Formats: sequence, structure tokens, C-alpha cells
Amino acid sequence: MRSPDRNARIAKKAAAPHKPRRPAFTGATIGRALAILRREAKRWDAPILTLVAAERDDPFLTLIGCILSLRTRDETTAVAAERLFAHAATPAAILKLEPATIERLIYPVGFYRTKTRVIRDICRVLIARHGGRVPDSIDELVKLKGVGRKTANLVVTEAYRKPGICVDTHVHRISNRWGLVRTRNPDATELALRAVLPRRYWIEYNRILVAFGQTLCHPLSPRCTRCPIASVCPRIGVGRSR
Repeated sequence: MRSPDRNARIAKKAAAPHKPRRPAFTGATIGRALAILRREAKRWDAPILTLVAAERDDPFLTLIGCILSLRTRDETTAVAAERLFAHAATPAAILKLEPATIERLIYPVGFYRTKTRVIRDICRVLIARHGGRVPDSIDELVKLKGVGRKTANLVVTEAYRKPGICVDTHVHRISNRWGLVRTRNPDATELALRAVLPRRYWIEYNRILVAFGQTLCHPLSPRCTRCPIASVCPRIGVGRSR
């Protein structure tokens, strides 16, 4: 038998007004949030913004920077990429460096020895098959060993300014947190976003969401009290926040 106090608590909870969850973002409403984040991003000290600024408009630097970033913190990637590119910033220049030198320059990125081999292989293929030029299509880029769709999309969007959606862990997490998509992995998120996200936002989407994820919209305990779009965010799946 339930105690009188427990019955009272249940009755009080049932009588309390229901607070509706904020609606999920849609292709029609996402523009407002992105406009706010685009403006606010100028104030964030986000590693991705520094890295993109250094590599922008150079497909080779963008490609190699993305290879370095795999399984590595963005802060570490930015420093390692700067060191490497100060010594060599073209496929031919990279191949003139000894593997041990490249390893030393990019350390401590994750799997730095493996990435050294991958980078050298990519450089050899670029010279042999593409005249030293980085391809500008996703289909051609993914033929390079070690290049997946995330990397290919980043090169196409940031370096060539062609439509594409680069989906990493930040983009996957936040897009689902917003309810814009409901997916289980980044590849599925890319396909879902292509269907719902207006094409005019494709190029900048990764840059904005990665910077947002690095500074405020963390995987655990996001900083919702500092978030500029907290009043409209549905916060799907968010349990604890700051």
C-alpha cells in the first residue's frame, strides 16, 4: 500500500503543468541557429578555426591536416600541422623529408608513425597520378589510401568551396542533439543531412559545429548556460549540463 505522502507527491506531479520540449530543428528553422553561431564563433578560441584559417584555399594542406587530425585532439593537430608545414607544404617537399623527420614533426598526434606512412603514400600517388594536385571530387579523393568521406568532404568544402557535408564526431553529435537527424553513425548522418540541410549551409556546417562542439556543446555536460541558442535548442539526449 502506498503511503499518504507518496500519494500526495504523485498527485502533485500529475497536477503540475507539462512543460513541452522545444521542437527539434528542421531544414526550415536551422538557418536561425546557424546565423547566431556564425556570429558568435568570432569570440570562441576554437582550435578548428585556427587550423582552417591556416589551411584554407590550399587543398594539400587541408588534406594532410585532416589526416593528422584523425584520432587526435584538435589542439594537438593544429600545433603538429604548423610544425610540419613550416618544413614542407607540397607533396614533393614532404617526400624529401626522411620518415623519421616527419614523425618528429607531427608527434604527438595519434598513430604518428602510421600517419607518416599514409602521408608519404598520398604524396607519391598525387605526384604519380595527379601531377601533384589534390583531386577536387569526393569520388577521386576516397581512392587515396587513408582518405575517408569525412576527409574528402572537408577538402572539397574548405579548399575547393564545393558543396559537401563533412561529418565528424561533433557534427554527428550536435545534429542529433538538435533533432535535425536521427542517426547512429557519421556516415548515416552525412546522408541524412544531405536530405534535410539546405544546400546553402553545407560548406560552413562542419566549421561552425566543430567550433561549437569544441567550446560549448560538449559531449558530456554541455555549457548550456553560456549557449547563444539555448532558448531554441531542443537538447535531445542531454541529461546533465552546465
